[in-house]
Amino acid sequence: MEYRRLGEAGPVVSRVAFGNSLTAGNQLADGRAADCVRAALDAGITTFDTADVYADGRAEELLGTALAGVPRDRVVIGTKVGRGGGGLGREAVLRGAEASLRRLRTDHIDLYQAHLYDDGTPLEETMGAFAELVASGKVRHVGVSEWAADELGEAGRLARELGIPLVSNQPQYNLLWRVIEAEVIPAGAALGIGQIVWSPLAGGVLSGKYLPGGELPEGSRAVSAKGGDVSLRRWRFLEDEVLERVRRLRPLAGEAGLTLPQLALAWVLRNPHVTSAVIGASAPEQIARNLKAVDTVLEADLVARIDEVLGDRVVRDPELTLSRMLRARA
Repeated sequence: MEYRRLGEAGPVVSRVAFGNSLTAGNQLADGRAADCVRAALDAGITTFDTADVYADGRAEELLGTALAGVPRDRVVIGTKVGRGGGGLGREAVLRGAEASLRRLRTDHIDLYQAHLYDDGTPLEETMGAFAELVASGKVRHVGVSEWAADELGEAGRLARELGIPLVSNQPQYNLLWRVIEAEVIPAGAALGIGQIVWSPLAGGVLSGKYLPGGELPEGSRAVSAKGGDVSLRRWRFLEDEVLERVRRLRPLAGEAGLTLPQLALAWVLRNPHVTSAVIGASAPEQIARNLKAVDTVLEADLVARIDEVLGDRVVRDPELTLSRMLRARA
């Protein structure tokens, strides 16, 4: 495992983080979810990602239980606030932090992120609440999730004024979904913000488990996880043409001595602005197997051939940054 500092002033995180958005308290039995956390620790993963809304709080509870007994300075725990009721108003942020601390069974959150932009709350109020939490010691670092470039710029400015550097943004990023490349990544780089990206395997599509014209596999995210198929269908990842292009990547992965999931994860990690990629798992053995990607350097010729196969099915439009889409819809 490799480790890097998140942004210019954030914690040192593992290059691969473990997330439980659609597994713990949802797709997996509690014991199985705990086994996955232990497998992540055994593989050298130190960074764990969750949110207050995942499984209505159960994901935080299960993560806190699974990490009980692990020396607190050995792990970086990140969670999010603002997607549920109350948005990112001061009282909602402060109450949310207290509830997350209780569920996570810890006295501090290493990385507290604003989960989606809140048009209904002045940004000064949100950042002021974050500053209160940092001053109290209950939060060590602050970040955001799925914010557009202009939102990052304003948040970064306010954070500097308050003396609480914004250290991270958490967007979706993978071979099929590259909307952050044009605007979000440059904005983050200018602000000293690290990208800790989610869905590097496009919800399992880039694992090759979904086949064009085939039935959805039993136990997969699209079938077993409550709400797991929403983003897969929203971004049209399950269309036969997309799945056929992904199928054609398998021999390219084989040429590099990689599985398809390893290839997809290695591609994400090759971006110098990606500090860490958040993976999930429905089985403990998946974790160590996919981590070969951390040590893999993809040749430029292979990357070009990957792009040729995927062609126009790669989504790049920065207007599809999630917070910008929600703003336009409102």
